[in-house]
Amino acid sequence: MSASPDEKTPLTDTDPLPALQLFRAPFAVRYIAALLMTAFATVIAVGIDAKMTIPNLSLVFVIPVVVAAVTFGLGPSLFSAILGALSYNFFLTEPRYSLVVDDPANVWAIALLFVCGCIASAVASTARRKADEVALLKRQAEALQHYSRETLAADNTRAIIYNTANALEAIFQVPVVVMILLEAAVDFVERRGGLEPVELELEAARASLATARLVPASVYPFDTSRFDFWPAPTSTGQQAVIGLAFDPDERPRTAGVLVEVVGSVLALALDRQQLQA
Repeated sequence: MSASPDEKTPLTDTDPLPALQLFRAPFAVRYIAALLMTAFATVIAVGIDAKMTIPNLSLVFVIPVVVAAVTFGLGPSLFSAILGALSYNFFLTEPRYSLVVDDPANVWAIALLFVCGCIASAVASTARRKADEVALLKRQAEALQHYSRETLAADNTRAIIYNTANALEAIFQVPVVVMILLEAAVDFVERRGGLEPVELELEAARASLATARLVPASVYPFDTSRFDFWPAPTSTGQQAVIGLAFDPDERPRTAGVLVEVVGSVLALALDRQQLQA
């Protein structure tokens, strides 16, 4: 059965566990959460210390450091390590309720707690980042596989452009525009993310087609363009172009490779559709 814009097969969600998505939470939320976790660890440590003497009680403060690293990232984790060292000093070393330390052994204990927290933070944060990268690659591979299958089965230009826009949105999660341009007009267009290409951006798209090269956003003479444009040349003469509106500070280094793969499938599908027409 041919692909239809009205029949969209959902992609498998391969992102990390929902709880780990707090890694992308707002700055203030992540640091407040790290503060609360350290405060909770402090309450537990003080409660245990009031009932019994346990060696290495300071290790209780390593737990929120590791949790913060995995859940919120390196910055909140280091913040939790600093808070944990200060809390241990203030509540659990003599003299109590003071940052003054009488016993040199406690100075070393506090320093060791901070160092252990930093190491745990770095290790957990690195592991989390690698897990995110693996999840992202898996999601992108599934999106490309799904796109290739659906697009090469499509029997009309509208379905091909529709599938291409869906795939690019799934891969990059940024505003997308996929167009077939005529000399003086836009023949087909699919948008994702709510950005409407303005006239200057259409000129940038035509420049990409004319030069057969990437035309990046915010570069002269298209200084106000929000889209990076890639051409998807076909042998049958259809002028297809792909536009992605990346955040300038978050443009993936491998974006061009993935877009070129999608562009090659797009061009192949358009050529196949034209030859069968």
